Amino acid sequence: MNPLYPNVARRAGHRCEYCRAPEAVFNFPFEVEHILPKSRGGTDDEANLCLACRSCNLRKSDRIVAFDERSGEDVPLFQPRDQRWDDHFRVEDESGEIQGLTATGRATVRILELNHPLQLTARLLWIRLQFFP
Repeated sequence: MNPLYPNVARRAGHRCEYCRAPEAVFNFPFEVEHILPKSRGGTDDEANLCLACRSCNLRKSDRIVAFDERSGEDVPLFQPRDQRWDDHFRVEDESGEIQGLTATGRATVRILELNHPLQLTARLLWIRLQFFP
């Protein structure tokens, strides 16, 4: 386990900083993820680290930008240390769907597949159990 996990997890409230999944419902700790990947010059400084569920971490990989279909442009992915989640995303309580409110939000939703059917099913259960948001 990453030695910085305790600090990063505490700061994140033990939630994935991309999809807001609650770590408490998983049977293993979430991952410490590099916002700017080391392969692109990122560091291990805590300001470049966030907590990510396995799904978000794998799908993000070393990406830092993604295509926003509405604007037709490549835009930066959501950066949990520099941006507020609520400024870029909204959750529909009835469907569990995460909607991107900005180009960054829309691109992040698409590239991380935040509305994958398995994610939606789980998110609706978390909402009912009051684990989400």
